[in-house]
Amino acid sequence: MAGSTTKKAVIQRFDRESLPGYINPVSFLQPGGVELISANGITAIVPYADIRMVAFVRDFDPLDAGRRNVFQTRPKMEGLWISLLFRDGQVLEGILPNNLLQLEQYGFTITPPDTRGNAQRIFVPRTALRSVEVLGVVGSPLKRRKPKPAGEEQIKLFEP
Repeated sequence: MAGSTTKKAVIQRFDRESLPGYINPVSFLQPGGVELISANGITAIVPYADIRMVAFVRDFDPLDAGRRNVFQTRPKMEGLWISLLFRDGQVLEGILPNNLLQLEQYGFTITPPDTRGNAQRIFVPRTALRSVEVLGVVGSPLKRRKPKPAGEEQIKLFEP
């Protein structure tokens, strides 16, 4: 039997305050919503319709303090560079894995633009979004650059 592990997470809701707690990253997506264990040990299912995002965090500090929502330049991480438009008009960019088998049924798990910030990964339910737009493919295997062959007119000083 595999050991269970929980991660610190903060559920941001649209109309109410955020919910800090612990989430099992393997089984937190339930048919009715996200399963959250509070600091008191109480388990609750938060409906997807109420959730704006679930941020897997380092600490339970406020999420919005100094967080960037968009990339300043083209990202360097491999994957799909996407832009998420929320129901309330807010925009969040992130990197989605380039493997479509890793897509969840209930939403998208992205790497946020500010990887040094408090949020390490963010899950956004499909019900929280108005649109998802692919801005680019970073690290595509189709665009691998081949090294230029050495020119034959080069003088070979140290070879016999």
